[in-house]
Amino acid sequence: MDVVDCYRVLGLRSGASFSDIKASYRKLAQQYHPDINPNDNKAKEKFIALTEAYKFLLQVVAPPVTPASSSQVPTKTPVPTTPKTKTQQAPPQQPSKQEPQQKQSQPPNVLEIEKRLKWKTYEQLQRFIRERRFPQAIALAEALAERLPEDPEVKQWQAISYQVWGRALIDDKQWLKARIYLKKALKTDPNNKSLFDEVQRDIRKLEQIF
Repeated sequence: MDVVDCYRVLGLRSGASFSDIKASYRKLAQQYHPDINPNDNKAKEKFIALTEAYKFLLQVVAPPVTPASSSQVPTKTPVPTTPKTKTQQAPPQQPSKQEPQQKQSQPPNVLEIEKRLKWKTYEQLQRFIRERRFPQAIALAEALAERLPEDPEVKQWQAISYQVWGRALIDDKQWLKARIYLKKALKTDPNNKSLFDEVQRDIRKLEQIF
């Protein structure tokens, strides 16, 4: 079972959030739980599939990051002082040094989960392309790009998915649709020169057909 299938089993779109995954699983698990559906093999199989999909997604989808509560600095209660006599002199005040505020950063485990999700998705993307399951490849690439919008490698994978689907559509003589996906490849990763040259050759091939 791959990422796309796991989302489908839980009734979610690809790239759904961590909280959506948990909420959907709780709802469906209660509906198909064997205790609620005794002697119902279909419900039992559905419950097992739900649990497997949920466990798999928990391994590859990062939980939301909440601000660290330790960043809040408690205020100090002022200490009462005794009144000064005429012969007492107040000691010189030393300038207080304000400690630099610690920067909040993502916990290392969250970054590691994001990295694992990225390369796990890449492996599945390659398999979809080899099996010529191009719509699934594009759905997977778009979901990853939505989660990691600033990652240049993810943009490249998304653009290549559009390109290979465009080429397949040319072979299937769906020329108008092929042109749409080739244009999307250029728009997704416009600074990739090698991709640009390949897509331009594909577009010229289309123009010769027309």
